Amino acid sequence: MKKDFFLSSDKISLLLKQVTSKGKVLSVVDGIAIVNGLKNVKSGETLEFFDNTNKFLLKGMALNLNIHSIGAVLFGDERLVKPGDIVKGTGTVISIPVGMELLGRVVNPLGEPIDGLSQWTNNVTLQKVDIKAPGIVYRMSVHEPMLTGIKAIDSLVPIGRGQRELIIGDRQTGKTSVAIDSILNQKFENQKMDVKNLFCIYTAIGQKRSSIAKLVTLLSSFKALSYTIIVAATASEAAPLQYLAPYSGCTISEFF
Repeated sequence: MKKDFFLSSDKISLLLKQVTSKGKVLSVVDGIAIVNGLKNVKSGETLEFFDNTNKFLLKGMALNLNIHSIGAVLFGDERLVKPGDIVKGTGTVISIPVGMELLGRVVNPLGEPIDGLSQWTNNVTLQKVDIKAPGIVYRMSVHEPMLTGIKAIDSLVPIGRGQRELIIGDRQTGKTSVAIDSILNQKFENQKMDVKNLFCIYTAIGQKRSSIAKLVTLLSSFKALSYTIIVAATASEAAPLQYLAPYSGCTISEFF
């Protein structure tokens, strides 16, 4: 007796998703890949690029949603991707891992460790990068002081935890030194019994790798790396990674 071939609605939707979430690269110019075939992709969705042998190449993000194609930025060396490579949509807007496990580590804007230490365990959670910030009314009031350890600043400029403060100046005027001194000073502030720990996230955009290595050595020598996270998008990284770095730094800090 011949059986009727029947597919449930769930299986049909799964098959359609597998068909429409795969495309091919048409061209690559200046770190932007033009992709055809991705029907259900969302703006800001994480994309994965593979070669013809299904070998993973790098990640990207969908930005321009055109009628017959999409434009995706590449988070890596654009020379690895060529026309004809396979592109798969993940179905999720670009997210990075956040959690207490990131403390004392150096990560790239995608949240991947680049300090040569162990990979993340299950103690981290994925959090969306591009989210709307809460309004002023919905934020907690600034009521706790944040001491930089520099007497001239602490006596003249009242800085609170949760306050946004801009350090502005010309080249080689000590802007970074103020920020690093503030990070180092939190070691003594965190040791006080009546004060909650203050965690520091240092986002380096377009700096040399040697400068970041010196910073890691400095923080380690003063035992300040245990409450600090460094997000590094060096000068040798792709421009989309440098673009993503400040958003990743904010996302990590919002976890705390």
